[in-house]
Amino acid sequence: MDNLAQQVASRFTGVPPLIQTGVLELGQPLHQQLQAFAEQASQSGCESIQLLPMFLLAGVHVVEDIPAEVAQVESQLPIQICPHLGSAAELWKLLNLQSAPGLAPDSARVLISHGSRRSGVQQTVDEIAAKLGAVAAYWSVVPSLETQVSQLVQQGAQQIELLPYFLFAGGITDAIAQKVTELQQQLPNAQLELRQPMGATPEMAALIVNLLAAPPVGCS
Repeated sequence: MDNLAQQVASRFTGVPPLIQTGVLELGQPLHQQLQAFAEQASQSGCESIQLLPMFLLAGVHVVEDIPAEVAQVESQLPIQICPHLGSAAELWKLLNLQSAPGLAPDSARVLISHGSRRSGVQQTVDEIAAKLGAVAAYWSVVPSLETQVSQLVQQGAQQIELLPYFLFAGGITDAIAQKVTELQQQLPNAQLELRQPMGATPEMAALIVNLLAAPPVGCS
């Protein structure tokens, strides 16, 4: 995240904006992080803050948790919650950069997402998968990765490319890699190729800059 934040800052001309990363879990409560940043921003002459939710799906964190945390501190300095990262229309093209060019007749592609039980989330992933010529699989809901891969093999796919719909490597992507190893052993006649998460790339930094409206006094 810090690497990505530095790349984002470097894409602004002139004086780079004041940028800081935050976490919703496994750290200080987000409203406390925002309060500290708001004090720093105010001292730097900023009049408002933009908060970009680095989430790919509009789940509970985006719809409920982040707005609740922001509501506790926005009286100190106005905070604009930007559309979450997954709402960017061009995001699927970053996934396409991770994939092999074209698909052979005996090849297939699977887009692997964490998933959510919130209404409409799976439809979003299915639409992205369709743009990539892939089928969608989910880690936390159905259809599972195992189900989708098995069906593709039954349909004649001999080479299956697996695209993780995740920003960074972590516990879930490690678990997905382990599952792919197990599936490969169960399906020796098929070749499974697991790609890397999207990561802190120049393309991702450019997309984030496009998502952010121009800050009034250079703060994000």
